[in-house]
Amino acid sequence: MKYRFSTYVKTLIPAVMLSVWAYPAFADGPEYENIVERIEAESNGNVIIEIDEDLLDKILTDPGVAVRKKETKDPNAMRNGYRIQVFSDGRNQSSLEARAKARGNAIVARFPKYRGQVYTFSSAPNWYTRIGNFRTEEEAQKALDELKRSFPTFSSEMRVVKSKINVR
Repeated sequence: MKYRFSTYVKTLIPAVMLSVWAYPAFADGPEYENIVERIEAESNGNVIIEIDEDLLDKILTDPGVAVRKKETKDPNAMRNGYRIQVFSDGRNQSSLEARAKARGNAIVARFPKYRGQVYTFSSAPNWYTRIGNFRTEEEAQKALDELKRSFPTFSSEMRVVKSKINVR
């Protein structure tokens, strides 16, 4: 198994030297005083390398080496799915945003599982609040039924809508 790390190059000199010894062709190219100088020049002081697990253990146990894991974006983080629209209005423009956010806050107060899954946005002239990240319409429908029972005063406005959702 290999890990992908981004580390400041000066803290990786032992690992870089191991890479050079393992891959001598890496040192070919423009004239530099040493390989560290070349890496600094070509990578603006940062280097991304793949590290075998044994070498990783040695690096992580060395107190003089600072290593941080590079966060890689998951290209599949957004996908087609469903959300529950709990607010949609275009009348009385002066209070729309506040009302849209209040609706989302009321739902999160009663259903903390939706914290971080309240999406309030504007598409002129309307404001919308949508809840959740549901992969299937059936999941969304089940949650919609639960919300309608808990908020009967605005249950007629609630509906399941297709949306791009966050997958984590």
